[in-house]
Amino acid sequence: MTRIAMIGAGSVVFANNILGDLLSYPELKDNLEFSLMDTDARRLEASAGYARRRIESEGAQAGLTATMDLAEALNGAEYVVNMVQVGGFAATLADFNIPAAYGLKQTIADTHGIGGIFRALRTIPVMLDICRQMETSCPEALLINYSNPMAMNVWAAYRATGIRVVGLCHSIQLTAAMLANYMDIPAPELVYRAAGINHICWFLELRHRGKDAYPLLFRAMKDPLTYSSDRVRFEIMKYFGRFVSESSEHMAEYVPYFIARDDLVSKLKIPINEYIRRCEEQDREFEKTREIADGNRELPSHFRTFEYAAPIVLAMETNRPGRIYGNVKNCAIISNLPSGCCVEVPCLVDGSGIQPIHVGEIPPQLAALNRNHINVQELTVKAALERKTEYVYYACRLDPLASAVLTLEQIDSVIQELWEAHAKHLAYLK
Repeated sequence: MTRIAMIGAGSVVFANNILGDLLSYPELKDNLEFSLMDTDARRLEASAGYARRRIESEGAQAGLTATMDLAEALNGAEYVVNMVQVGGFAATLADFNIPAAYGLKQTIADTHGIGGIFRALRTIPVMLDICRQMETSCPEALLINYSNPMAMNVWAAYRATGIRVVGLCHSIQLTAAMLANYMDIPAPELVYRAAGINHICWFLELRHRGKDAYPLLFRAMKDPLTYSSDRVRFEIMKYFGRFVSESSEHMAEYVPYFIARDDLVSKLKIPINEYIRRCEEQDREFEKTREIADGNRELPSHFRTFEYAAPIVLAMETNRPGRIYGNVKNCAIISNLPSGCCVEVPCLVDGSGIQPIHVGEIPPQLAALNRNHINVQELTVKAALERKTEYVYYACRLDPLASAVLTLEQIDSVIQELWEAHAKHLAYLK
């Protein structure tokens, strides 16, 4: 049996999707053993109940256990899927509300920016606890990380431990499908190559039937309906030459050009506080999951998702080659981004594991935009690993959006208030 530990399984959307995807492969479904773990008993119970019904509905012989003990969950695992959200909704609200009181608006605040920095500072110690327990309980296992902020979490894991780790996101594959739709071509016919950092990964090439498809995308941008569905990303493409992987609401807070101006927030319809609304929707989804787990709601059909976790397990267990986009250590993969930073690049997967594909140089203007955030990521990772408060201040002062909106004194005040709000999670810092 292939044992898969799912840590933070109370994140029911990810847990349900990944478990359903794994069970959708005939080669896997009778040879899987799921170990679900969460620190929230109510959420763990709901996730486990849903999983039991899914396994039964698929007619699978998969095993299932649920525990609140990390060591028990990891014991003998071959794959560890991390989905933790440290601090939950209360911490997220603080990440939004405290900067907003000083005039700093955010849309998602989970990957970059001041919100992303403090989310990293809360999450990295938990990531390292998982890795250190893996070194004892399952040292050969692959850690598959879904928790944001992706790059900083993965960077900390490979810098501080010897655990094999890859970070997975769905923005590349979902955006590729959207681009095909914008250009009115069948999604399977769109060939693309992308590289950069998580959420700011660039579609370096778009090809359709052997020809450059970027002229089609620039033409599509001129259509008002198409433009209105992705305003910020089209603006970035217009001025920097390539389309970016993550959504307009994300990208708006990664650069200094939009949210700092109220007129552009209105013109581009940037959804301030969008992630708070999504968290509220996720709570409603959890209630549906709980009802399904209790047998009070019909189990919906599962359709295989765009997530890469299941294809990775399939490729490694069957030695059937696959291709994904993963977040990995930059060992000269992208030659004009810093060595050792975390990059998102195409990777081959088979029985020997995950092998990143060499990219070389990316266009210098795109590398420059990436480096703006890599600088912040490096300082945040150093803060967490070396336990030095001063690096947190440097990281926040360098954030592109914060520095466009706030004075240095205001940034420091935001940091101090966030520090107090997250005190129980940041006690490890000096």
